[in-house]
Amino acid sequence: MDFPQYQPDKADYLPLTDDELSDLDDFLSEVDNDAAMNIEALDGYLSALLLSPVPLTDKPGAQWMSPVWGGGDPFASGKQRKKIALLLLRHVHSLSVQWSSKQDEWEPIFSVAEEGDQQLVDAEDWCTGFMIGVDQDGEAWTPLFEHVKTAAALAPIALLGGDESQLSAEDQEKLTDLHWRDALSREVPEGVLTLWTLREQAG
Repeated sequence: MDFPQYQPDKADYLPLTDDELSDLDDFLSEVDNDAAMNIEALDGYLSALLLSPVPLTDKPGAQWMSPVWGGGDPFASGKQRKKIALLLLRHVHSLSVQWSSKQDEWEPIFSVAEEGDQQLVDAEDWCTGFMIGVDQDGEAWTPLFEHVKTAAALAPIALLGGDESQLSAEDQEKLTDLHWRDALSREVPEGVLTLWTLREQAG
């Protein structure tokens, strides 16, 4: 299948509306594939693609879009396929613009649960999507997990979204504590912006 390539120089800044995000979420939830992402994982996945040492502009659209719905052809029509592709392109471009110059408009899509008067944030799905994006360019990401500054920024993402079997027994135990997950989740946005700043400085 032919999908458009990401071309930020030709894209307008058009963040998805709540209705468009809902449409995208509905589409993903109806895909008959366990590998399909939800809207939170999608947001994390696209974030990782933008932060990857391998530029997203170098990748064919089909290569990076297909994992979103788990591969295959889940579209009811060519019109629906085009609509979903354009929503993905707009969302990834919006993230890029917000990180660069409109950080007050950026809000990652995390789960939020109510506990009394308190809101507990859980970024696990977002981080899982991010790590799927990392796996797309695993070798290129390796130095970022080893360098002090980038490793620190990636640590909460890897803890929440990585392979749990790779974690220490202590960290696995901590992940059962919703308040610890909340604190860890709240570190993720700052880590993302740190990674973006370092990437822009290097680029």
